[in-house]
Amino acid sequence: MSELAVTSPTRGWADALLGFFYPEACQICHTARATPAEGYVCAACWQGVRFIKPPFCDRCGLPYPGDITTVFECGNCRDVKLHFRSARSAVAAEGLVLDVIHQYKYQRALWFEPFLADLLIRAARPELQPEPWDLVVPIPLHPVKQREREFNQAERLGRHLAAALGITVRADLVERVRPTVSQTRLDRTERAENVLRAFAPRRGARLQGEKVILLDDVFTTGATTNACARVLHALGAGEVTVWTLARGLAGPKLSFELPPAS
Repeated sequence: MSELAVTSPTRGWADALLGFFYPEACQICHTARATPAEGYVCAACWQGVRFIKPPFCDRCGLPYPGDITTVFECGNCRDVKLHFRSARSAVAAEGLVLDVIHQYKYQRALWFEPFLADLLIRAARPELQPEPWDLVVPIPLHPVKQREREFNQAERLGRHLAAALGITVRADLVERVRPTVSQTRLDRTERAENVLRAFAPRRGARLQGEKVILLDDVFTTGATTNACARVLHALGAGEVTVWTLARGLAGPKLSFELPPAS
């Protein structure tokens, strides 16, 4: 069951309209019942989700197999200068989740948004609530890509997380000034070079020591979030932590678990 409660008349009408055009069937298996509020993903397909759990790198959140009980930093993080305190992701970017993210981003399958937002909130809210955070800042798209896609998935998901935490979304602080190529086929070094100087402060933007949650949909090497975090610190952010919906994984088989709804 989704944590995203339908509480407003507007949301109710939106769900009714979706239900008119789309039958209340899971858009993954196309057999079981699933409602708009559930993002059209049924309980059985939910079992294909793998939430990331410890042990993982204290800086970038890369999970590791085995029984590591001490705080550790992976070799990748020791080799680069990171401008964020830590990065965490809700789920593994594989299988069902990766397919849904691709449909959401590239095919405008916006009916999956409640499902994706629910995954993010389940994992992020318990970790973030113990500290006072001021802002959620979504990774911006270049204007050309934003016009092509017609929406920024990071901003939409960020608004769900901000509402769950009772804080503000600021999409007016950082802009993407270079139209970078897709990161998906680049190695770590190429990704860093691809986003170098891709972000800049928006004119007149200022921060005064605020604690910022930098939000994106997928974390792979961290090149994009690191470049954006550097700009936020230049603007005056006191601290930046990164949260993403999904984490691209490499290396040996990793361990996961499904956390309970809170």
